[in-house]
Amino acid sequence: MKRIFLDTETTGLDPRQGHRVIEVGCIEMVDRRQTGEKLHFYLNPQRAVDPGALEVHGLSDEFLADKPTFAEKIHELLPFIKDAEIIAHNASFDVGFLDAEFARLKLGKFSEHVGKVTDTLQMAREMFPGQRNSLDALCNRLGVNNAHRTLHGALLDSEILSEVFLAMTRGQDSLMMDSGQGEVGMAGHEIDFSSLKLPEIEVSQADIELHEAYLAGLDKEVKGTCQWRKLLAQP
Repeated sequence: MKRIFLDTETTGLDPRQGHRVIEVGCIEMVDRRQTGEKLHFYLNPQRAVDPGALEVHGLSDEFLADKPTFAEKIHELLPFIKDAEIIAHNASFDVGFLDAEFARLKLGKFSEHVGKVTDTLQMAREMFPGQRNSLDALCNRLGVNNAHRTLHGALLDSEILSEVFLAMTRGQDSLMMDSGQGEVGMAGHEIDFSSLKLPEIEVSQADIELHEAYLAGLDKEVKGTCQWRKLLAQP
């Protein structure tokens, strides 16, 4: 199943009060690799943007005035998301707004058009109970660079979310499974590693210094100690 990382920006916080979607950003991933396929558009909500929402995403009424409506872009969105696993951070927010937009077009619920919906906020709460689990907090915790994120933007946030998701799920999609007797490949055949010899490579002082410089750069980008150094510091 392909994965679509999705984010929206809106005119306000509650679709039940008539607030609308004004930006949609989607990134496609297959086999844990981005395919290069993206979908991104701004929308005319046919209503004013709340001042509080404007401070978050910076999308003004004037900017949105000449943009297409949701109804005019639905023919692009539907085939892009069809039968995919949709991954969103605080998915209930995005899905609630999309449900309202779909209802206006008599298209049923958003979830009826996709394979499943995965909420990375819920995943993070289970992995890091009692901690802040906003997208920015997860970036800092997992070493994902978000220095270029000054305002919320649907496409940028989808890009960042895809990196956060990969960091959160690293190791879950291993090509090998423990059979209890040895390593077993995807086809179920046992693989003999007894004759495998790995080369020993001596690390030069120059390589060590380059590695340290790289880690220092990561520290600066994530505004703290990167995950590699935290792991190395563990007893």
